[in-house]
Amino acid sequence: MSEAVFREATAEFRTQSVPLSHLSLELGHLYMEDFEAGPQRLREHFAEVRVWADAARASVARRTGLKRPRISTCFLIDDYFTRFSTPAELIPLVLKEAERAGLVIDYLARESGCAVADRIEIAESVLHRLVESPPPGSHGGRPTVGQTGWLANGQRTPLTKRAALGEVTGWQPPQETAARNHSVFMDVELWSEQDGRRLWSCPFLAAVWQLARLGLLRHLGEPVLVPRPWNGEDFPQDWDRLPPLLQLNPQAAAFSAYRTCTLMPNRFLAVEDAVRLILDQTQVTPVALQQVAERSAREGLAVPEAVAQRATYVFYEEPVDGRLGKGT
Repeated sequence: MSEAVFREATAEFRTQSVPLSHLSLELGHLYMEDFEAGPQRLREHFAEVRVWADAARASVARRTGLKRPRISTCFLIDDYFTRFSTPAELIPLVLKEAERAGLVIDYLARESGCAVADRIEIAESVLHRLVESPPPGSHGGRPTVGQTGWLANGQRTPLTKRAALGEVTGWQPPQETAARNHSVFMDVELWSEQDGRRLWSCPFLAAVWQLARLGLLRHLGEPVLVPRPWNGEDFPQDWDRLPPLLQLNPQAAAFSAYRTCTLMPNRFLAVEDAVRLILDQTQVTPVALQQVAERSAREGLAVPEAVAQRATYVFYEEPVDGRLGKGT
């Protein structure tokens, strides 16, 4: 006699796949001070970005062997840490200066959408997927990342202890878990507390943004940060009335991609180092990873197994006194 098996309907979710471009090319990730500097600052940014965007496109074409690889562009505006101006004033300025440089922004995102989008606590969900890399000799005495809000790539400097006979043990250096000859130790703050609420850090939100661009974010099996088409009407006066992710170009390739390339000023270098550390210790939904692997195999494309290795960057030199210096 067979036994009936009962399952909660909500316990099983089909992981929905997402369309993928070959490359997600980010044309800007700017903050309040960049916009406060006026149109000229944006003009210089896009003029410099255009050079590297052309190089990124050529690189993808060479790697894929395709004359017209699928490439989508995106632009991220910080409305999480500061609220500057309004969408109605700021977005047309961004689009105008990008067009002046010969660039098209396919997708525009609000950074606050990396924290919460469509009532889904995206950042909180990614936090629960962090798996700390235990350093050699660790004994689990330190609270978890979910309690401390700090994530490291190795063994932190141990606390100084006093032995039974009063002898103080000597200082010991931190140690990177996967060090090659010498350690490059990092300890990244994921959030802080402000006015009784959790304020996510820039590196953590940027890691969520990378996961979205790589098509690896899911909630109950459904994709999150899904682009919404913009019908060409005026942008709203309030940032909260603007969807988290807009598709501005109806002919654009898919938002998510096998790889990402981010073009940004070199002051973001430390932040993006922290992003890669976070990605290295994030347990992505296995089915989502499998979907990407199967699709890339059908297209004959090699995609790195490590998620962090799918993200690439170009860091450019910022203007000095309004003028770009010599190339670095």
